[in-house]
Amino acid sequence: MSKQLSRNGLTVVITGTSSGIGKGVAQQLASEGANVVLAARRTDEIEKLAKSCGPNAVAVTTDVSRQQDMIRLFETAMSKFGNIDVWINNAGIGTYGAFTDTPLADLNRTVDVNFLGTLYGSHLALNQFKKQKHGTLINVSSFASKTPLPYGAAYTASKYGISGLSHGLYQEMELENFEDIHVCAVDPWVTDTPWTEHAGNYSGHEILVGPADDPQEVVDVITGLLDEPQEGVEVGAKAKGVATSGTVTPGTTKKLTGKSLQKMMREAPPAKYTSGSLHEPKPGGTDVSGDLRARLKNKNK
Repeated sequence: MSKQLSRNGLTVVITGTSSGIGKGVAQQLASEGANVVLAARRTDEIEKLAKSCGPNAVAVTTDVSRQQDMIRLFETAMSKFGNIDVWINNAGIGTYGAFTDTPLADLNRTVDVNFLGTLYGSHLALNQFKKQKHGTLINVSSFASKTPLPYGAAYTASKYGISGLSHGLYQEMELENFEDIHVCAVDPWVTDTPWTEHAGNYSGHEILVGPADDPQEVVDVITGLLDEPQEGVEVGAKAKGVATSGTVTPGTTKKLTGKSLQKMMREAPPAKYTSGSLHEPKPGGTDVSGDLRARLKNKNK
């Protein structure tokens, strides 16, 4: 049986699909025959994406930090397709810059979107999975769940939270003998999506950090988990390296990561403070890939 045929009839809910990794996952799974339920704040973008994905795609305007929005997302998926086989909590946002220079409202928003959005999605998905005795929950975290990032402390905290939540839920499913319910945590490296356009930035400099990975690498890992679920997976050699060194030599890893990030920040061109897309969605940055790799290449010329 081909991979595409294996997706026929499979219903997948994906948050954060108006750009980046979520959009790439949606496009790939739809092309393979899956029913896809697309969630994001930018209605126009997800409706265009749904149209391009075909008749088995539906767009639901969703702010993942709002419980009622997430309930509506769940109810729409159930009403349209009758079941949910996979739920992917991918939506995320971040702040970059000194903790004390970043408004508390932006720090709160980072935690609300990243952690609470994942918490709400996980609760809705697992309740349904228990009823139907099967399902795969995929929570997108970050390599920052393995080592803390200065100038991104709230983001780091949210990703540590996602990691802890995911691994705790994995154990619950094992202890309750739900053999066909899988919980997976995905830890990408810095990825070249439009995230730099959407992040809050209070560093006084452009967000120019890397090296950055191709988002297709993350898309491939996430879609691969539908066939071979894993409790946790780091995407790429750099994320794997940080996970290993963070376990073996945590002190050294923290110092090197912190100094490297501080150096990249200080050497980047100046930029004005911005809350990015934290509180209100912005029109730009709608592709799967961003311009981070190109900007890093130009910087190193």
